[in-house]
Amino acid sequence: MLSDTSGLHHVTGIVGDPGAHAAFYAETLGLRLLRRTVNYEDSLQYHLYFGDATGSPGSVFTVFPDPHGDPGRSGKPGYAAVAFAVPPGSLGYWHERLADRGVAVEEVPASDRFGDSALSASDPSGTRVELVESGGDGDPWIGGAEGTAADSGDATAADPALESDPVPESAAIRGLYGVTALPTDPYGTASVLDTLGFEYEAEAGDRIRYRAPGDRATVVDLLDRDAPYLREGPGALHHAAVRVPDREALLEWHDLFRDRGYDVSRVKDRHFFHSLYVRGPGGLLVELATEAPTPDGPQTPGLADPDATGHATELYLPPRFEEDRELIESQLPAFELGGGADANAGGDAER
Repeated sequence: MLSDTSGLHHVTGIVGDPGAHAAFYAETLGLRLLRRTVNYEDSLQYHLYFGDATGSPGSVFTVFPDPHGDPGRSGKPGYAAVAFAVPPGSLGYWHERLADRGVAVEEVPASDRFGDSALSASDPSGTRVELVESGGDGDPWIGGAEGTAADSGDATAADPALESDPVPESAAIRGLYGVTALPTDPYGTASVLDTLGFEYEAEAGDRIRYRAPGDRATVVDLLDRDAPYLREGPGALHHAAVRVPDREALLEWHDLFRDRGYDVSRVKDRHFFHSLYVRGPGGLLVELATEAPTPDGPQTPGLADPDATGHATELYLPPRFEEDRELIESQLPAFELGGGADANAGGDAER
């Protein structure tokens, strides 16, 4: 029997320049760069993973950098914003940090978000990023020598890129909070969320909140409003993924969605996890991703590189791409963290 999802696994966006966005997410927001790998459908394009200290499912945000792509646009059927959980009382720190780095930031009225205290900003491509005060249970990344929050005695000693201005543990992001979606049919999307185990929680104005039964990364807000159509490209979120236990559960979900006539993919080996994609009524692209690693992938508790004590610096390739490593590396733009505040404040896409 299928069990309900406990919440989000990861969220993925399309961005522009890889260095500018690595700087924004790893330095300005203080997330850990967990993996430098490639898009498995286009091995000459990066796929960068960011998250908490271990890369636990429910903390991970990934990007496909496309520095030469036409600017994207959030719209229907797509996602309007990704939200990260930060500790209660930390929004003042985050407002100052973002503003000091040239990032425009706005306060989100709690009355607009069912009592949530939040800030709204954008990454260099215009992707909408929100910080929401919430307890969360993630292991915050503070650049410690072993890559965990436990190493707080000299938290930046092993990572020079973070020495100048690290995010303190008291304010560090704890993981994903949720996503805001713009479906073409909110009622159809609600039926998909209900099937996955999300429950209707509240409604105010044109915002409808659903919540999964887990303890982190549980919120999906649906917006029932006029909006332009989604245009994929830098600045647009690509999909949100929910957590399922293992590949056997994925196969059961696949059969259920197929029986209901939804557009569902085969089960895919993402090397760090197995997954499938589904589009149901409402048009949103939703991925189901396993918490259990794949048999041929790294056997680690999360998505972090087990051989890295700080940010991932080596390009990870699955075995099937190894024979082309030299070609792939020659086509990917080089970047390093530690480029300073200017790398965070740019805007490489016209919005």
